[in-house]
Amino acid sequence: MKRRELLAMAPVVLTPGMATAMIKETQTAERVISDFRSGEPQSDVPGGWRGFSDRVMGGVSDAEFERDVIDGLGCIRLRGRVTRDNGGGFIQMSRYMGEDRSGFDASAYKGLKMMVYGNNEDYNIHIRTGDVRWYDQSYRATFSAKPNWQTIRLDWSDFAPNQIDAPLNTSAVQRIGLLGWMREFQADLALARMTLYR
Repeated sequence: MKRRELLAMAPVVLTPGMATAMIKETQTAERVISDFRSGEPQSDVPGGWRGFSDRVMGGVSDAEFERDVIDGLGCIRLRGRVTRDNGGGFIQMSRYMGEDRSGFDASAYKGLKMMVYGNNEDYNIHIRTGDVRWYDQSYRATFSAKPNWQTIRLDWSDFAPNQIDAPLNTSAVQRIGLLGWMREFQADLALARMTLYR
């Protein structure tokens, strides 16, 4: 049996400079899309959030979108009645990515991490990329939001294509949307922080 050379290695001692470098590397392991926790929005990615409902296409769902504070944390909050009446079925808060909605290269990251507060309901997250050509195409995942702050982590592989054959191209992420989606219910979802993680 071959002797392991590791036994002869000297122990590794971290100098203050090495420890600082490791801390910086850990801090850059995530890229902040939006952080509302302190009350002053912070972001490393150009773009902004907006709220709307299926009324843009003739539906009758009701949506309220506002800044709020829940349990001491600043957030954005989407509330309203989701109904399938009149051919609709969603309310949404979405964020365009990049300068002038040009898109953002997220290919160096493994997925999205969100700090959310809900009402024990399921919600959707939809991603649109440069490959999306019409309104119903996107890459979709579902998550459950409890009535307390929790962290949801979604790998890119968790997103399924909807009415599009192209695989998810994370080098051209144009929009991320959080939705109350396609069923009758009262939606109430808050987002305190969203990041890309490695």
